[in-house]
Amino acid sequence: MESEPDSLFVTLLLLLHSSQSESEWFEVLGPTDVIVAVAGDDIILPCYLKPNISAEDMTVDWLNLDFIDYHVYSYQNSKTTQDHQIPSYIGRTSLFIEELWRGNTSLKLTRVQGTDEGHYKCFIQSKSWYDDFTIQVLVKAVGSKPVVSIEGHREGGMGLLCESEGWHPQPELVWLDSKGVNLSAGPPETHRDFKGFYRVKQHVIVQETDTNRFTCRVQQSRLNEKMETEIHLPSELFDTTPWRISFIVLCCLGAVTVIGLALTIYCICNQKVVKIFRLKLQREEFSRKLEFFIVKLIVLRKELVVLRKELDEIREEKDVLTERLDDLRKERDMLEGDLIALLIDLDDHTEKFSVLKKESKFRNLCCHNKDLRKERNDHTGRLDDLTGKLKDLTGKLVNLKKELGGITVDHEDLTEKLVPLPEELDVLSGEMSDLTQDQECSSTI
Repeated sequence: MESEPDSLFVTLLLLLHSSQSESEWFEVLGPTDVIVAVAGDDIILPCYLKPNISAEDMTVDWLNLDFIDYHVYSYQNSKTTQDHQIPSYIGRTSLFIEELWRGNTSLKLTRVQGTDEGHYKCFIQSKSWYDDFTIQVLVKAVGSKPVVSIEGHREGGMGLLCESEGWHPQPELVWLDSKGVNLSAGPPETHRDFKGFYRVKQHVIVQETDTNRFTCRVQQSRLNEKMETEIHLPSELFDTTPWRISFIVLCCLGAVTVIGLALTIYCICNQKVVKIFRLKLQREEFSRKLEFFIVKLIVLRKELVVLRKELDEIREEKDVLTERLDDLRKERDMLEGDLIALLIDLDDHTEKFSVLKKESKFRNLCCHNKDLRKERNDHTGRLDDLTGKLKDLTGKLVNLKKELGGITVDHEDLTEKLVPLPEELDVLSGEMSDLTQDQECSSTI
């Protein structure tokens, strides 16, 4: 009794799995006939799923079997991708996105060109199934009408050239006489452009006939297409005498032209030689001037170094003089203090002198007055020494100013800094003169 539910459960699982597998199975279908496309037109390569299930979540790849590892068009993860797409198909291929839900995976190819011919595979893959279908595409392109040109006399006959382009597949070119008989011609020359279309041309040498009518025919048997051009050559063209005269005249003209070109080239070369010689002379003169300027530059640099050294020395001397001036100012301040103290002492002694005079102590006061006079004389001597030192310092500063006047414009900044020094010395001299006058007044007292 317990085994029957288990077997029933297994049977249900198998049925569910089989139904799921059947729902994911599909088949890719398309046309079995060859698709013939006209160059320049737009075509559709049919491809669809059976049953008509949605391909929106599937991978759709269109491949050209002539190209390995490259795609004509690729649709993955619900979007178009251009990875590994063949460059010639970029911008010319598309799917009907709005029809994917119905299983329509047809490819639209625009502006068909010769390189589009080949076998195309429509490959569709889901998560658990895949299938593909192959379609053959032939490209049909009818080229231009043959163009015939005369090349002139060739090996006792007349040379003709026939050209035609824009064909696909490769056409055949033949030369015919007026009776439709093939003429013996040179090997055909075939070229293929980047779009895959063919261009053919062929040379032929014809002899004079009764009609002198010749036909160039370009035909493509697979397309059952042919185009031809007929040319008629006058009998006069086959007469070699005028051609010989023309040839001689052309040779003479060619010789004259060659001689003229040679003379022209000679004149041009001669002018070039003269020009080169002048350029050499100019270059030598320029080299001499350059050497002169280099030497002058070196000399100026040396002079600049010397001037900079002198400037440094002047600056050092200025600093020394500034220090000495500061010392003199300090000494002046000290002397002024001493002078003030002396004046104060003098006032005290004067008062004492008046008191002593009243007390009849004049003799002692005179002695004390002699001491004060001696001390005043000492201060006067010190002032004279200070005055002498200031005169020497003023002389040095005057000489320094003369030396600075000979320095170049580059030292103007230093001169501007040194100008205030004599003014400060004049002020100091004035203050010393005032101090001297005060001393004289005190001596008179």
